[in-house]
Amino acid sequence: MNFVFYLRTVNFARAQFLRSYSLVEQITDNKNPEFAFIGRSNVGKSSLINALTRKKDMAKTSAKPGKTQLINFFDVENILNLVDLPGYGYAKVSKKIRANFEEIITEYLLRSENLFVVFTLIDASIPPQRIDLEFMAWCGEHRVPVGVIFTKTDKKKPKIVEANMMAFEHELSQLFATLPVILETSANTRLGIETLGEWIKEQVDGILHP
Repeated sequence: MNFVFYLRTVNFARAQFLRSYSLVEQITDNKNPEFAFIGRSNVGKSSLINALTRKKDMAKTSAKPGKTQLINFFDVENILNLVDLPGYGYAKVSKKIRANFEEIITEYLLRSENLFVVFTLIDASIPPQRIDLEFMAWCGEHRVPVGVIFTKTDKKKPKIVEANMMAFEHELSQLFATLPVILETSANTRLGIETLGEWIKEQVDGILHP
């Protein structure tokens, strides 16, 4: 079989929930490249994953931030994995739970052997947030492969959204010599969702055909 052709036909709608992990040490049976998603609680992470996979309940959404408390793996045709990480910066959970979030996120990002990129989701409807920039800086310092996905691009007037994204990119330019991949999305309008899927497939193709 021509794998390049097969890869182009990979359908994210065939994604399936694989397993939830409470400890990084439990992740021993995965060999596929991992594309992880992280961001402040209520940034639209679950909605984005659901839009990408065209399934309303692939990742659990909630009106209450902090819903994701484990590392959730989703398999896409046994070729790649989508990884839903706990959100950061949610102040209303207990200090103990928040510390556990931080520990499991750090352990995963530093120890995963198959992590290709961690997409940091940024709310385009608001100005740059310090906690997002601090997380990006931490990834840079620890050589964690990182990308940026702007979410909620439909929530404000285009000029406001554009100004917020430009401001965030300016801040990033102070942290990175070369900017990471940056994508603009909306789970509601599906803006950029197909582009995200194609980008992921292109990276996997590059892994398999260096």
